Amino acid sequence: MKKWLLILLIVLGVLLTVCLILFIIYTDNTTLQVTTYQISNKKIPQEFNGFRIAQVADLHNAEFGEDNSNLTSLLEESKPDIIVLTGDQLDAHDTDTDVVMNFVRQAVQIAPCYLVTGNHEGSIPGVRDFHAQLEALGLTVLDDEVTELSRNGAVIDLIGLQDATMNKRYYSHGAKVALETALQELDRDTDRFSILLAHRPEYLYVYERNDVDLVLCGHNHGGQIRINGRGLIGPGKELFPEYDAGVYTLKDATMVLSRGLGNSIFPWRVNNPPEVVIIELVA
Repeated sequence: MKKWLLILLIVLGVLLTVCLILFIIYTDNTTLQVTTYQISNKKIPQEFNGFRIAQVADLHNAEFGEDNSNLTSLLEESKPDIIVLTGDQLDAHDTDTDVVMNFVRQAVQIAPCYLVTGNHEGSIPGVRDFHAQLEALGLTVLDDEVTELSRNGAVIDLIGLQDATMNKRYYSHGAKVALETALQELDRDTDRFSILLAHRPEYLYVYERNDVDLVLCGHNHGGQIRINGRGLIGPGKELFPEYDAGVYTLKDATMVLSRGLGNSIFPWRVNNPPEVVIIELVA
């Protein structure tokens, strides 16, 4: 083979490889995926059988279509009874609120929306004012609060636990104490089925020992890069974190951990498409 032809083939091979890698990265960061889980528990009232919850986690100001039209269309098609936003809708490095405001403005037309703060919002000055603007659109912010969900006369509890960085105890006692104390101070009936919105999955043991039945979390971005079904990097830069994505059980508690939608410091997902989670309750 002539030398120039060999060089040409090598160059073409390199270009094709680069294009393939770029295509995979582009697809993994723009193509929305829906994952549906059916969750059963003896405490779920029969009236809530088939109740659908759409979870939007870790948006980080990402956009999927103009004004997030692809995301809202997907949510509408999923026919949720409620939509929950489990933290980090804003990004500490991109605090422009327009993306989230536009998304929420559409989402509240689909189903009642509930939000808890994540660690990124916890580092943004004025986030309380931003939350007030979201509530003016019809969204409910649950910061260490419990609200009742009613269906055909039956009731379950929806609990919102703000990120530990929003709690003054965090700075003197750490995240575990801040989160656990907030849960213990809630006025609720622990015999009633409860759903907890909490940003951080690593505190599942805290949620479980405080009588929570179902926990919906984000934060870990599915490990950002997924290898053989495992997340590679945790938010604390640890390799192969214990919790990356999917369903986990600890005694009587179940946790659903979303891979989330956006990115932050590391700008790409690899083998890890952005995910909307749908939870269907089974009585």
